[in-house]
Amino acid sequence: MAMLQGRRILLGVTGGIAAYKSADLVRRLKDAGADVRVVMTRGAEEFVRPLTFQAVSGQPVHNSLLDPQAEAAMGHIELARWADAVLIAPATADALARLAHGLADDLLTTICLATEAPLAVAPAMNRIMWAHPATRANVDQLRARGVHIFGPGAGDQACGEVGAGRMLEPLELVDATAGLFGSSLLRGVSVLITAGPTREPIDPVRYITNRSSGKMGFAVARAAVAAGARVTLVAGPCNLPTPAGVERVDVETAEQMLEAVMARVDAAQIFVASAAVADYRLAQVAASKIKKSQDAMQLELVRNPDILGTVAGLQVGPFTVGFAAETDDMHAYAEDKRQRKGLDMIAANWVGRPGTGFDADDNSLEVLWEGGGASLGPAPKLQVAEELVRLVAERYSDTVQA
Repeated sequence: MAMLQGRRILLGVTGGIAAYKSADLVRRLKDAGADVRVVMTRGAEEFVRPLTFQAVSGQPVHNSLLDPQAEAAMGHIELARWADAVLIAPATADALARLAHGLADDLLTTICLATEAPLAVAPAMNRIMWAHPATRANVDQLRARGVHIFGPGAGDQACGEVGAGRMLEPLELVDATAGLFGSSLLRGVSVLITAGPTREPIDPVRYITNRSSGKMGFAVARAAVAAGARVTLVAGPCNLPTPAGVERVDVETAEQMLEAVMARVDAAQIFVASAAVADYRLAQVAASKIKKSQDAMQLELVRNPDILGTVAGLQVGPFTVGFAAETDDMHAYAEDKRQRKGLDMIAANWVGRPGTGFDADDNSLEVLWEGGGASLGPAPKLQVAEELVRLVAERYSDTVQA
């Protein structure tokens, strides 16, 4: 991975069971061309011996705040200046709390206060600890300071439970770390993205939805992170892993998605509405399962809120990018939607055709803005997303400078 070639990565390892993955992470970072040095806490040494990290990194492991072998015995300053980026993986709940409160009672936390390099953490803990209000507040505080939060993922945990809190896999962390040195197109810009379908309940067991997989929106989120953005992803029901470095908010209905978007839109400079939001919902949701009692049944539907239109209509709002999924007259319908809703840009694609659109891994987009446009793809969705983010960044920059 070219973005890590020659980069100096300081890997902090704290005391969690996921520390066993960190040795592989060192190897993967080195394979990508990075120079890696490891700092371990005392807790980490209870899980993995320093000799393991010394063997895979080819460098001595650091664990002492005042290292007599370091220049002037100030090893924390040397390492803080040496690093191009600091990555803590795993980052336990205790490590997050100490970072959030600015403690500096060991080598790793002292380096984090002394460095000017980007700081990223890969949380790893029990799902209940991750969900605890104290942990959430610490994460919010770190994110507000510009700390990059990589993960966590969800799945089986060492404690036998299942849920969010797993450290991301080494290759995912390599990808996320490379993003710290990626394009500066959106460096420091807050991007709010919606993705996936919504589900509108009929009764406790049935719902109305559509065929959106969320793949395109998740690809846009990943590309925006690589471009340097701070990304929040509001996702409808999607069976997709959260891209590294992305803050994810899960919702189900259109009304929930609107609420989540409006709670965050004031902090966003760019809004990308890639979600396929259901246009209608049930006027009255049945409290219990509707029984099959007659040959025909009528459902009364009412309009859902227009999330894209609401954001575009704000008096002081973000640069707004809409999506249009069409089965015919794509260009005409997309341009009408752009003008009617007052969008800065719109990305249109065909759906209902083999190999593109919903559920597919490839896509192509027609991107339109006032006085111009561009064709993207066909190509894998991540590649199309990267090209789209480049266009958005260029048009956004033009509006900021105007």
